[in-house]
Amino acid sequence: MKGWLCVLIYYFSDLTMKVKPVVYQILPRLFGNKNKSLVPNGNIEQNGCGKMDDLDSDVLSRIRKMGATHIWYTGIIRHATTTDYSGFGIPRQHAQVVKGKAGSPYAITDYYDVDPDIATNVEKRMEEFMALVRRTHEAGMKVIIDFVPNHVAREYHSVAKPELVKDLGADDNTQMHFSTTNNFYYCWGMPLDTSDIPYDGAEKYEECPAKATGNDHFDNHPHRDDWYETVKLNYGIDYCDAGGRSCHFSPIPDTWSKMTNILMFWASKGIDA
Repeated sequence: MKGWLCVLIYYFSDLTMKVKPVVYQILPRLFGNKNKSLVPNGNIEQNGCGKMDDLDSDVLSRIRKMGATHIWYTGIIRHATTTDYSGFGIPRQHAQVVKGKAGSPYAITDYYDVDPDIATNVEKRMEEFMALVRRTHEAGMKVIIDFVPNHVAREYHSVAKPELVKDLGADDNTQMHFSTTNNFYYCWGMPLDTSDIPYDGAEKYEECPAKATGNDHFDNHPHRDDWYETVKLNYGIDYCDAGGRSCHFSPIPDTWSKMTNILMFWASKGIDA
């Protein structure tokens, strides 16, 4: 499975359904954006951003009439962005490890949160998403969202996780390249070398020890064409052992349990896939 692929896990409750599923994919930040300024490399104030509320009942009804049975909402889970939401308790992301002002929807920075850019009221962003799920169901369609399992944003930190849930990397032994109890891969005390990452800011991003980059780049020197804004998750495969790759699935790696909890969290929100 390639790192850039999201995983869609879907269970058809009626295996004999006669209607062929038709999936309509939407990136809400673009779908509802009516701003036509299109400033190159502009920020959210300059170029605008679509909101979940733009997908009202009338819009969803029209999509249903086109024959869609499912809507795949891309970019729901909070990802790294240069927009400053620190006033809402959301950590700022260093611009050097964010691609573009808006960032990539595949550089997840909190698996338990909703992207504030697409919320009308940032403090009510989860409530707005759940309302969108209800509207979609009322329009006669099922809801799919992206689940990005292979990598996270370099500054991943959950502020919305349920009580008693431990964050990814919270208990990692950073002195080990690989361990089944670690959620990330590390580069033995070596700092991240960002010399090949384009950036014109004064303050460089620092990370020590460096984490392995999301596209299976296991040294501390990702290049500009790598997915340097992401770090790879460890599911129990050692990619740098003497044989080049070995699997360690017993005992169950810690990442398996944490990601299962994340999937159950979103299933509880009423999504279908």
